[in-house]
Amino acid sequence: MKGIVLAGGSGSRLRPLTTITSKHLLPVYNKPMVYYPLSVLMLAGIREILLISTPEHLPGFRALLGDGSRLGLRLSYAVQTAPRGLADALVVGGEFVGDDRLALILGDNVFYGHELPSVLRDEVGKLDGCTVFGYPVADPERYGVAVVGAEGRLVDIEEKPARPQSNLAVTGLYLYDNVALRYAAELTPSARGELEITDLNRRFLAEGRARLVNLGRGTAWLDTGTPDSLLEAGVFVQVLEKRQGVQIACLEEVAYRMGYIDDRGLRELIGQVGPVTEEGRYLVRVLEASI
Repeated sequence: MKGIVLAGGSGSRLRPLTTITSKHLLPVYNKPMVYYPLSVLMLAGIREILLISTPEHLPGFRALLGDGSRLGLRLSYAVQTAPRGLADALVVGGEFVGDDRLALILGDNVFYGHELPSVLRDEVGKLDGCTVFGYPVADPERYGVAVVGAEGRLVDIEEKPARPQSNLAVTGLYLYDNVALRYAAELTPSARGELEITDLNRRFLAEGRARLVNLGRGTAWLDTGTPDSLLEAGVFVQVLEKRQGVQIACLEEVAYRMGYIDDRGLRELIGQVGPVTEEGRYLVRVLEASI
């Protein structure tokens, strides 16, 4: 399976912070926002990842992440010249994905949970068509909403309904069989001129091949697209890291624990980030605990 991180858009809700940079490069506490979705794909066992962004912002991502080899990854980059909808990521990334299955994640989504890595790898293993991840929220009318029937089966997806039939928001993480590339290319733009991810998911739903995974309690999902939500996500990460003495979305640690790099590779990364920095000291503890 290959992964796509969609990190385009203008970030208009975060201006003036995004006047000269991508919102996905803004900090969520002590790491760039894009680290969080990248870590999710890595924890799912995905090592070939395409990052899609705007022409003016791609150089910043390249400078930050490079080709991914230091993390045992293969990172590629592609341009989305205009915001043409979430499903357009599958059109832009079609050549990159090739004949593989894919995971699409939005660059401004933060996921956290102790069981999340095993849930992701389990869902990757049994993927048949499309898998979406739901999360209970207090204000479902702001999101695409999963409508569930008997035994929690997905029966419909409503886009920002005035009267939601459930409180399960569809998060910005999707798993697809390869046929999704063709389905995305066949989509008709909506009234707002975009290829809607809900329309893509509904096609799988009509075939009986759309699965809902309710992340529920024990997992956190945060959208960081507004000043308030960006601050809330930063505080959430800060509290957990200070309380538990761990780091969330530390790409170097994830790469090491997933076996993408070895002891030598981690030592090299410690040298790059600096052993006296907060991150460097943390990685030293990770290395020493494993020896």
